[in-house]
Amino acid sequence: MRPHVFVIACIGLLALSESANAQICRPVEQRSGNAVGCWIIAHQPLGQFTQPQTFWHLDTYPTLAAAEQAKGPHGTVVKSLDKIWLLSIEDRDWHAPAGGEHVAEIGPLVINAGENYSAQYMEAVFDPGMTAPEHRHSGPEAWYTLAGETCLETPDGMQVGKAGSHHVIVPAGPPMHLTATGTVQRKALVLILHDSGKPPTTPEREWKPKGLCKG
Repeated sequence: MRPHVFVIACIGLLALSESANAQICRPVEQRSGNAVGCWIIAHQPLGQFTQPQTFWHLDTYPTLAAAEQAKGPHGTVVKSLDKIWLLSIEDRDWHAPAGGEHVAEIGPLVINAGENYSAQYMEAVFDPGMTAPEHRHSGPEAWYTLAGETCLETPDGMQVGKAGSHHVIVPAGPPMHLTATGTVQRKALVLILHDSGKPPTTPEREWKPKGLCKG
C-alpha cells in the first residue's frame, strides 16, 4: 500500500496534489483524536521587518496565561505536542521574558526588509515513509523536530532534520519534496514565514525529485 501523502500547505489549496491519497494541512480543530498529518495551529500577520534576516525563538511555559503574558508583538502562543509554546519571530539577541524555558533559536531566516510577513505555524506528525508532494513556499520555512527525522530534497541536495539541534531551514522559492525517514514517528513544529500578499505554499508541477531521501 502506498504511504499516505501529506501536504504542507495553507488552507484552501485543495488542488495541491492530484493523488487520491493527498491531504492538505488542515486547521487543528478538524483533527480527530491523535490522527497523523499536518495541522495548522496558528496564522499571524507580523507586519514589516527592518532587517534582511530574523530568527525563530521557541520557548515553553507552564500555563497558557504565563505564555500570553510573556508574548511580544511578534509572538504566538499555541498548545501543541503536549506543551504550551511561545513562538516568536525576533532578532538573534532577543530573549523571552522570565518564567519559561528556552528551547531553541532557529535562523537566520532570510527575508525582504520592508515587506509584510505572516507566520503560519503547523504541527506535523508523520509515520515513517510518509511524504509530501512537490511544493514551494513564498518565504523561508523552518522545522523544530521533537521526535523522529525528516529528509527534505531540493534542487540543491538534501537536508535531514532530527530531534535536537538538527534544524532545517529552506529559503523562499525553491521546489521541495519531504519524506519522513527513520524508524520512529516524526513530530515537529513547522514555521512558514511567508509574504503576506502571497499564499504560504503553492504546488510544483515541473520539478521532480531525484529520490535522494529514502523512507
